[in-house]
Amino acid sequence: MKLPVLMITSLLASSAFASDFDATKEKIKAALGSDIRTEAETDRDRNRRPVSTLEFMGLRDDMKVVELLPGGGWYTKVLAPVLAENGELYLAYGTSRASKLIEEHDSLSDAKLAAKDAEIYREEGARFYSIKNPDMGVKKADMVLTFRNYHNFAEDGRMAMNEAAWDALKMGGIYGVVDHTRRHMEGENDENRRRFDPVKAIKEIQSAGFELVDFSDLHYRADDELEYEVGRRSVTGNTDRWTMKFRKVKK
Repeated sequence: MKLPVLMITSLLASSAFASDFDATKEKIKAALGSDIRTEAETDRDRNRRPVSTLEFMGLRDDMKVVELLPGGGWYTKVLAPVLAENGELYLAYGTSRASKLIEEHDSLSDAKLAAKDAEIYREEGARFYSIKNPDMGVKKADMVLTFRNYHNFAEDGRMAMNEAAWDALKMGGIYGVVDHTRRHMEGENDENRRRFDPVKAIKEIQSAGFELVDFSDLHYRADDELEYEVGRRSVTGNTDRWTMKFRKVKK
């Protein structure tokens, strides 16, 4: 039986897509085995599932990528070596610790700092952060990623970050966001301040001009009752997290 031309084309494209990630996957695995990673960092691999997470986001080693709020550099230590040869990695917002890592390790030295004029601050008496001068100074990026940071910002800060991500991406570029899950429509309390309602996140990110492409249950945890602060011993390192991929479209 002869296959239709469109089917053959589709199968070839799918095969090429898988092959493309195979090369990236090997680089991710090599980065995960690097001796610059601490024991505490490697202990989190099983929970954070970086290979599967980055495959879901669509990472390729020749992409121009922005990581928002890299913190202590857990994902930076993975992304920088993967993108060093063929791609580009930019770090934006709250980069003080990550910038020291770049200086200390040759394998991270190709990563660049972005949004140098940005200022993350908290209004007096506020629980969450805002962003002043959020522009990243990056254009036509293939991907913007942020992991477990969305909950840290007040509404104006989240809107600023989403709009800055839209501006930094090329048309069709991917915005990948992961965060700890809060019950839908639950009001703020002392236990959920580091959790965020995924439905609200979708609404906010779509309002910045993105479309929801897909979500993943990679970080679904049935035993997280969504009741306790994410740092509590009963849930720390095993929180339920939503994992979503958005695409930049015309507003």
